[in-house]
Amino acid sequence: MKGKNRQWMWVTSLLVCIGLLASVASAPAATASPVLATATSAPAATEGEPYVVGFLAAITGSSAFLGAPERDSALMLKGPIEAQGITGPDGVHHAISVVIHDTEGVGDKAIPLAKKLIDDDKAVVIVGGTVSAVSLALVPIVQEAKIPYISMASSSQIVEPVADHYWVFKTAQSNKHTAPWQVQYAKAKGATKIANLYVNNAYGEDGRDAIREAAKAEGLEMVLEDKFEATDTDMTAQLIKVRASGAQALVVTALPPAASILTKQFRELGLTIPLIHNHGIGMKPFITTAGAENAEGVVFPMGKLVAAQSLDDSDPQKAVLLQFMKDYEASSGNPPSTFAGHAWDGLNIVFNALKSVPSGLSLEDQRAQLRDAIENTKGFAGISGIFNFSADDHVGMSTKDIVIARITNGDWEYLPPEKW
Repeated sequence: MKGKNRQWMWVTSLLVCIGLLASVASAPAATASPVLATATSAPAATEGEPYVVGFLAAITGSSAFLGAPERDSALMLKGPIEAQGITGPDGVHHAISVVIHDTEGVGDKAIPLAKKLIDDDKAVVIVGGTVSAVSLALVPIVQEAKIPYISMASSSQIVEPVADHYWVFKTAQSNKHTAPWQVQYAKAKGATKIANLYVNNAYGEDGRDAIREAAKAEGLEMVLEDKFEATDTDMTAQLIKVRASGAQALVVTALPPAASILTKQFRELGLTIPLIHNHGIGMKPFITTAGAENAEGVVFPMGKLVAAQSLDDSDPQKAVLLQFMKDYEASSGNPPSTFAGHAWDGLNIVFNALKSVPSGLSLEDQRAQLRDAIENTKGFAGISGIFNFSADDHVGMSTKDIVIARITNGDWEYLPPEKW
């Protein structure tokens, strides 16, 4: 009897084991051990929605001497950022695409390109507008679309009044930052009376007004204000007025080629008073077009790019400027340009701001949060200056970001106040 019991118990145990094996074999795959799964394969990185960054520049046309360096700067940054992407505050990675278009420096060309970026490409932001006129033409477009826009042009009207330009920022120094330096240099050279010539467009008018205010603040008399067209090839009539006005210094707001032509004719007329241009001539084509002998001794305010080597090591811009100069020359094969710097600043401000935008937002909310992140950018060391945007200031720079340069032997030379 005991033997039979042992036999029955053995059979029962065998049947139980068979049943257990069968239940394991039929169990769903999801019950597999998560520890085992983790050990055999790494989890894929979380990927969020891609970002499109629009870039508009005057790559061809009459303003290409400004827009081509901006394009080159964008191309320099495009490859690395597209390879790397952006990781948001929630750890989600986003692919990024920089879409570059040529406005030819014409508002009627820029507007449909901006609309294409907004409506078709679903861009989260637009950086661009090489010249002030084009930038101003884009303001109502981006305001209506509620998309952040960073201009690379100078006129203060692009961002002012801020209450009516909620979505608009810019990276070029304003004339109100550069004009005080022009006037202070004239005063340091002994001038009490100055003449003010300017190009007849938004940039020139903005410069005229800024110089007028700076002269008043410094107690200098404005004895002449006159204008010329950007396409003019003869400014001798205006320069003869300068000579007859008794002005002891000439302050100019213009871009090449007009700025170069004026400079050449200034020399040909034998005028010897200080010739003080604005930051619009901060490019080597100004010198080549005017002729090195005519440009010799011209002074103008600009960002610290010209002074990079001379800056104190504690200056937060120094390392950024030196690296930019090295990278830009290697990438483009051309000498560094302040206008290329405007593009570098705008794009990098965007890339940094995108890091604070969480995933899962609608395009409308992405644009709104990116705008807020740009406005809250503080202490960003760029090429044009140290950016500290706020709800009241969409330029974010000051006169402290400006230095005076002098053209010497066909090149820029940093001219600190002690050498004036």
